[in-house]
Amino acid sequence: MEQAVPQFAHRTVLLDEALGALAIDGERREGVYIDGTFGRGGHSRAILARLSESGRLIAFDRDPEAVAAAGTIRDTRFSIVHTSFAQLADELARLGIEAVSGVLFDLGVSSPQIDDAQRGFSFRNDGPLDMRMDPTRGEPASAWLARASVDEIREVISDYGEERFAFQIAKALVARRAERPLSSTRELAALVAGVVRTREKGQDPATRTFQAIRIYINQELAELEQGLTAAMDALAPGGRLVVISFHSLEDRIVKRFLNALANPAQPPARLPIKAMDLPRATIRRARKLSPGSAEISANPRARSAVMRVAEKLAAGVSHDAH
Repeated sequence: MEQAVPQFAHRTVLLDEALGALAIDGERREGVYIDGTFGRGGHSRAILARLSESGRLIAFDRDPEAVAAAGTIRDTRFSIVHTSFAQLADELARLGIEAVSGVLFDLGVSSPQIDDAQRGFSFRNDGPLDMRMDPTRGEPASAWLARASVDEIREVISDYGEERFAFQIAKALVARRAERPLSSTRELAALVAGVVRTREKGQDPATRTFQAIRIYINQELAELEQGLTAAMDALAPGGRLVVISFHSLEDRIVKRFLNALANPAQPPARLPIKAMDLPRATIRRARKLSPGSAEISANPRARSAVMRVAEKLAAGVSHDAH
């Protein structure tokens, strides 16, 4: 029997749509599935409810608190791995699993991580300037900001936050630490607010800076690229990859990755290559989906979510992506 819901609740975004995209029915109910971002288990519990007795679900998460929450699931078909989904290939090899029927990535930060001030993800609640998905590994944001150069900070905030005031923020951060190092989220948010004088309606001045530093500290985009490749390699023919992203940088990577597999680059037409030897699509790609108005009304954090789906094709199968 499962224990009580943790203090910081999480609403699973696009739950029904993700389950529909994984197509867990018929013989596929007996397959092996991957939940690459367990969070608080909303997707995992729903997947388990659809699997047959011989099905299996392997979840991944970097966050020790998520791993602890996974311990409340008493189901022999379920297991949790305390690492990033970027390590998917190594973990499946360790477990002796050659192919899986479906992989789900629900990217970004979970509501419990944002709402817990001690994790340092939010500019709305004061807490230590940490931002690590796994507080037991790596360097906290405060330590990086205490040593990085103006150029390094500017590049991160510009590239990962798409912040037009990146240089001014970087200069202010380095000037401020000469007096006293930043140690709290409120200090960082206040410093950024003093530099960023204009911002889109309804958006806090610190939003882009916090996003950028969090992405850098956790190497989220590099891990996403590695995880996408590992997931596609692991899928059996007919297997589904489902990715839910929450900002344009993530979605751009997913879109380009799937486009390259659905429409592989072709050699120049003048080269004497037989049609059967030309690069072929390896996936069937579905159109993207977004939450409906009812879900956004019930959970405003869902408003930026985008879901993309791909089905792996058998070798030699050709199709027109749609």
